[in-house]
Amino acid sequence: MIEYIVPNNIDDRILARTAQMLKDGALVALPTDTSWSVVCSLKSPAAIKKLRKLSGERDERHFTLLCSGISQFGEVCSISNSRFRMIKRLSPGPYVFILKTLPGTEKFLDIRRKEAGVRIPEYPVPVRLIETLGHPLYSITAKKSMTNSGEWEAETDDNSDTELPPIPEEELFESGWELEGIEGVDLILDGGEERERVFSTILDMCTDEIKLLRKGSGPWPV
Repeated sequence: MIEYIVPNNIDDRILARTAQMLKDGALVALPTDTSWSVVCSLKSPAAIKKLRKLSGERDERHFTLLCSGISQFGEVCSISNSRFRMIKRLSPGPYVFILKTLPGTEKFLDIRRKEAGVRIPEYPVPVRLIETLGHPLYSITAKKSMTNSGEWEAETDDNSDTELPPIPEEELFESGWELEGIEGVDLILDGGEERERVFSTILDMCTDEIKLLRKGSGPWPV
């Protein structure tokens, strides 16, 4: 189902309905500042499981917590003062920050790594939805391979030091109607405009030295 919206003036009733669907375990596709994403509620274990199965990704670093502000990072991750300043400088924007998780985070996210990717999009649709929902969204970049994705499997090897490959442009979507072919997505929020086929820059901040894991639309170094 597609719900057409005005990105800079979203109907509060649509936001409320979408938030309720997410609380009930739905998957929602929406536009961001980096192409399209498929999201679910951070507080719905069943929906997180569905999102992983849909994505087909084995590396958990492909999954990101979308937040409306840096304060929400502190609910799941630990941030030093120096890292906070860097994140504040680059947010909102097309950057994912890999941070060490707080005790218990990996359990409710059902992940092996004691780290998670977080970011604040510079686009009103996900931010307004997060504000309405009251907590972060768990997300994955929408890709055309999701139309026939396989079962998600946990990583068997620790490859935390390796870079993540760029996402081929032809794998990304431009228009909302294209995502109707993704089985399992319950709702598409469509602003009626084509999105750029770009992806985020991923920075690993878990060690003393910031590591570039994937070069995307966000410039690095800055």
